[in-house]
Amino acid sequence: MGKSLKIILSILAALILLLIVIISALFIFIDPNDFKPEIQAAVKDRIGRELTLEGDLNLSIFPWLGISTGKMTLSNAEGFQTKPFAEIQESDINVKLLPLLSKEIEVDRIVLKGLTVNLAKNKQGVNNWHDLIGTKPEPSPAPGSVTQEARPTEKAQTLLSIGGITLENAFIDWDNQKSGKHLEIKDVNLGTDKIVFDEPFAVDLALTIVNAQAKLTESIKLTADLTVNEKLDNFQLTGVNLQSTTAGEKVPGKSLKSALTAANVLLNMAKQDLKISTLRVESGDLKIAADITGTRIKDQPSFQGPVAVEQFNPVLVMKQLEITPPVMRDANALTRLAMNFNLQATDDAANLQDLLIKLDDTTINGSASVDNFSQPAIAFNLTADALDADRYLTPEKEADKNSKPIASPAVTTAAAASLLPVETLRKLNANGELTLHEMKINNLNMQDIHLKLSAKNGIVTTQQSVNQFYQGNYSGNMNMDVRNKLPVLAVNEKISHVQVEPLLKDYKGEAKMSGVVNMSAQLQAQGNNKDEIKSSLNGQLNFLFKDSVILGFNLQKIIDNSKALIKGAPLPADSKNDQTLFSEMTGTATINNGVLSNNDLVAYSSKLRVNGKGSANLNTDALNYKIKATLLKSPDADGQQAEKMTVAVNFGGTLSKPSYTVDPSSLLTEENKAKIEEKKQKLLDKLDKKLGPGTSDLLKRIF
Repeated sequence: MGKSLKIILSILAALILLLIVIISALFIFIDPNDFKPEIQAAVKDRIGRELTLEGDLNLSIFPWLGISTGKMTLSNAEGFQTKPFAEIQESDINVKLLPLLSKEIEVDRIVLKGLTVNLAKNKQGVNNWHDLIGTKPEPSPAPGSVTQEARPTEKAQTLLSIGGITLENAFIDWDNQKSGKHLEIKDVNLGTDKIVFDEPFAVDLALTIVNAQAKLTESIKLTADLTVNEKLDNFQLTGVNLQSTTAGEKVPGKSLKSALTAANVLLNMAKQDLKISTLRVESGDLKIAADITGTRIKDQPSFQGPVAVEQFNPVLVMKQLEITPPVMRDANALTRLAMNFNLQATDDAANLQDLLIKLDDTTINGSASVDNFSQPAIAFNLTADALDADRYLTPEKEADKNSKPIASPAVTTAAAASLLPVETLRKLNANGELTLHEMKINNLNMQDIHLKLSAKNGIVTTQQSVNQFYQGNYSGNMNMDVRNKLPVLAVNEKISHVQVEPLLKDYKGEAKMSGVVNMSAQLQAQGNNKDEIKSSLNGQLNFLFKDSVILGFNLQKIIDNSKALIKGAPLPADSKNDQTLFSEMTGTATINNGVLSNNDLVAYSSKLRVNGKGSANLNTDALNYKIKATLLKSPDADGQQAEKMTVAVNFGGTLSKPSYTVDPSSLLTEENKAKIEEKKQKLLDKLDKKLGPGTSDLLKRIF
């Protein structure tokens, strides 16, 4: 037995020695450079490209079967630039010889130095690599031939391992002539650990992307552990760490750093599935976390998963991005923002469900979506608990607090819309609803607010309502047509049972009037700014005040003071509690090119009847108004109503600072009417006596 084993071992040793001698002889007597023409012809026949082998081919035999090359060039596709598609300065690849006998392919480290790839797409959208990845159709079976049924093949037992891949100083040029974009990816350096299918190996990648058109440079570094299956259709990345630095003249601070990490990334190309776990993106003060699942990523990509934006300071982020933050009334406004939502997205749409936004002290819930990124269609349905909008407005000047005009929600919305560029409004495609439980704006407090927005094809429409507005309610709508050069506005609104005094106190800090008001308005205007809108304003309004009190203005006292002044009597002392009471005050007004005219003001009280008419110029703020107040005297001792007395009062000045004067002629006429009639009759009687009977009748007919 021992002798037989020695014989077998001797034979095997002799065979191995013979194999080594034969391989060595081949290595000595056969020059691989002699086969360059055959290699180049084979490439030409297979892919239709020219392969140029400029450097020498060097073989190694044992224990590694390998080849190293000098410069190699592969020509470009037909119809593209003359510069080569790919070029390699040096390459080196070795395969261990003995494991091949047991169907094991063990490759030493693959090294590629000075790789240059020129990728291009022409104006017709055809790229210069389509012919390299195309597959030839299977030949059809000959007529009458017997087709054997396909049998399941046994699982391939060949094992492949690569000692690693090194890519040094590679360069990729991307020229998209169809879109006009041109990118250079340079300084590409790739290093990996030993690569074995279905086992993780470390990957270290660094590259720089240069966008000369945008004058941007982005440096990227990636480290991760990668697992690949034998079919190269299933990839897993763990411990992903991607660091990016973007630099350029237009980049805030000339440089912006960001980082992306992920615990696990699974990509199954066969099933077209993607799963990213514990994704985290950071840039400055901004931090975003997500878990994303993707389906049909090649055919119809769809992504979904929870996304959380950690609380950050928007003002600080704007400063980091070199964006000047707006000056606001509250220095602490816009300093806290956090967001959570469930993302549903495709390559052309995004839908945010279960949206939760916390902005400073305001919480917003709902949903929002954007469809068709190239021409966005926006939809939203949001609900907020409480919003103090005044915190975000520009600081109010002390001098303007008491002179600011009251603007209704519809007018405010129209004014805000007019500040936007017309082209933006023309392109706006939005439809949504916003509900606020409480809101304060311009110091006005509102509860249960609803806003509907619809914008499409140059027509912007809003509907707004306030169900609790100073013990009353408000409703209105605004329509803006921006299809033509000059935008056209239309506003309709109505307030019912609103308490005037608390409204004025909140808005202006003081109230010179109280009571309950009902009012409606229909207004139209056109223009690109506030002044144009004012000067073209047209429409009508009507109002009804009930149980109103005008503070600091006592109409009866004004009349009494004027009479005392005429008579030379002492004036009564001024009082800070002067007021005029009306049980009801009604009227209508028309507006023509910014001038408001009212001709039917009527007011009632127990002692006064007032009729008035006049105008207010909204362009210049000038006021020109006249009222006739009929003062009713109290019954005398016998219970008889005293004679009525009508007095005219002229109002001038401005809407913010009105002034008034009493018409003296109206006072003289009413005060002395009886005396003048008495004196006139005595004079006529004297004329009859002197000139004869009938003279007074003649004078009466003449005068």
